[in-house]
Amino acid sequence: MQAPTGCRLLVAPALWHHAAVYSSQEAQSMAESSAWTLQGHTALITGASHGIGLATAREFAGLGADLRLVARDPLALERLKQELEAEFEDLDVVVYSADLSDQDERLAVFDWIADLGSPISLLVNNVGGNQPQATLDYATDDVRAIFELNLFSAFEMSRLAFEYLVTQDDAAIVNVGSVAGLSHVRTGSAYGMSKAALHQLTRNLAVEWAESGIRVNAVAPWYIRTRRSEAALNEPEYYQEVVDRTPLGRVAEPEEVATAIAFLCLPASSYVTGQVLAVDGGFMSLGF
Repeated sequence: MQAPTGCRLLVAPALWHHAAVYSSQEAQSMAESSAWTLQGHTALITGASHGIGLATAREFAGLGADLRLVARDPLALERLKQELEAEFEDLDVVVYSADLSDQDERLAVFDWIADLGSPISLLVNNVGGNQPQATLDYATDDVRAIFELNLFSAFEMSRLAFEYLVTQDDAAIVNVGSVAGLSHVRTGSAYGMSKAALHQLTRNLAVEWAESGIRVNAVAPWYIRTRRSEAALNEPEYYQEVVDRTPLGRVAEPEEVATAIAFLCLPASSYVTGQVLAVDGGFMSLGF
């Protein structure tokens, strides 16, 4: 039996509407997909040979970014380069050994970047270090060394990167701070001061460089299982104290910080700037 004419008139608009909805959903899916990829980006990551820096390099490679990796250990960098190239077939990764506590070597990094001819669009200021002591025990040179590595390196690397970042779409900087810059922890006052200053640098640059299209954020990790924390965490009593102060009840892995850093670089976070994101298992929220 033939369907009434009126039914045919209803079916045709319905099919058209379905197609329109499908096209809209498809477009939205494509937009969401591009929001969660770093394809087309080139990232400069410092302190990249171990720990959080290494995990960040691997995370960015998985998201499609090309990599420019800097650290002091040339052998570790070369091993990482080979591992990443074996794992990610189309990855463009180049490594450079430098001590970023030294201004001449910071300048040399950007001579290297210029010679490569591929402008960076992302900068992760991860390099850092510490010499924990009681405040009265610090020599002035020790304090200055901590600030050179943890603060002035990020300050100068950001300034040197500006001329590249300002030419790129979705440019971003992420500074690796610490909960020691937000609260007292047992890392020494010099380290805490350097990280607090790094957090404030993050806020200042976020506002100052917003008109240039550069977002600037930071992460503030609590205890992460790295070479630097290994000795302390291997002490059972100290480890238990750390876990007791962490609502999630465990120490984090470097990969868990790397994913937070990646999010702050992704187009998905395009309206996020000037933030210090605690990656701390709830440590900063724990009251009595």
